[in-house]
Amino acid sequence: MPPSSRLLTGPAPAAGVEPLADYRRRLGDPTSGIRGSALIDAVEASGLLGRGGAGFPVGTKWRGLADSSRKAPVVLVNGAEGEPLSAKDRALMRLRPHLVLDGAALAAEALDAAEIVVYVGEEHSSARDTIERAVAERLMAGDALGRRIRLVAAPQGYISGEASAAVNRVNTGTALPTASPPRPSEVGIAGGPTLVQNVESLAYAALISRFGPDWYREAGRGETRGTALVTVGGAVARRGVREIELGTPLAELATRAGAERDQTRAVLIGGYFGTWIEAADAWSLPLDPSAMRQAGLSFGCGLVWFLPVDACPVAATTRIMAFMAGSSAGQCGPCIFGLAAISNAMARLAGGDGSTDDLAHVERWAGLVRGRGACRHPDGAVELLTSALRTFDDELRVHARGIACGPAASCRAVA
Repeated sequence: MPPSSRLLTGPAPAAGVEPLADYRRRLGDPTSGIRGSALIDAVEASGLLGRGGAGFPVGTKWRGLADSSRKAPVVLVNGAEGEPLSAKDRALMRLRPHLVLDGAALAAEALDAAEIVVYVGEEHSSARDTIERAVAERLMAGDALGRRIRLVAAPQGYISGEASAAVNRVNTGTALPTASPPRPSEVGIAGGPTLVQNVESLAYAALISRFGPDWYREAGRGETRGTALVTVGGAVARRGVREIELGTPLAELATRAGAERDQTRAVLIGGYFGTWIEAADAWSLPLDPSAMRQAGLSFGCGLVWFLPVDACPVAATTRIMAFMAGSSAGQCGPCIFGLAAISNAMARLAGGDGSTDDLAHVERWAGLVRGRGACRHPDGAVELLTSALRTFDDELRVHARGIACGPAASCRAVA
């Protein structure tokens, strides 16, 4: 497999879903690869980072469960993907369902799990249908996962994919995050420890089982090894999901996608919990989670979104803040009142009805909300807001005087 094409290697999307028999011929039977506790060792040695947004080392996560579990754990395959601009998880489930299911089965075997729960966003009907057919195909072929497996629909919403919200959905039918501790890895589905792992992370575990940690580490151009799926959108000629070597300069990705630096005002990296970056700074940025973390940035869900120069960044940020306020779990003041107040003030600024007081309030409320929520939702929202306050300072101050920063229509198009 070429270093920059691993997860998506195989039939082209136009060929449809790869049948199980063809998939097995292409990659081999997983029973002949690294399994059990040895797979935990291999995943640790690979340095694989979780692809759900937090970037936590996958091997460390598995090791913690294996070492501490007194009760048989559950593996929850997280394919909720509630991030509005991201499409990489649903693409992977639709194109390579058996790779995801192999990763889940191998994780369950390594942890001696009692059950596998596949958690797919209810709005991702194509991905969900593909996963259902892949499970049925395995059962008909006598290629069962060896453990009980069931599919659970993740309700539409940003917070549905948060680990404790996913567990709560399975347990109670309501996808609301719960305060920690205990964490899902301690008390999760049916009261047992639960591994909540993103679909991309599990797909990579299936490849590491077959090819080993050294193979995994052959890819990558910087400190973080391997490849990753990224969703590219905005002011580009070729939108979609791409697989890149980690450490790839954003400029190279921009060229492949057809984005032009002089036509880009800023780049949103990492999704709605991510960061706005000036185009001049973003173009030289290596897409390396470790290097980005050291710079105070987040690779997040792998979103790279190009904001065109003729769009109003205040309006763009306002739309995101309105979405985040509307996605609140409604369980704490910082979400219910703090995000709503920020969203309303931003709407006044974007619409030309704001004031310097509104801008001052937004800056102050961002600090007051941080660290006070029942879950990470308000923290993630104000992280993005803080990057906007820094990156779009000039435009925000113009708006605070009731003046459009560009074409009036683009500034006021906040709905």
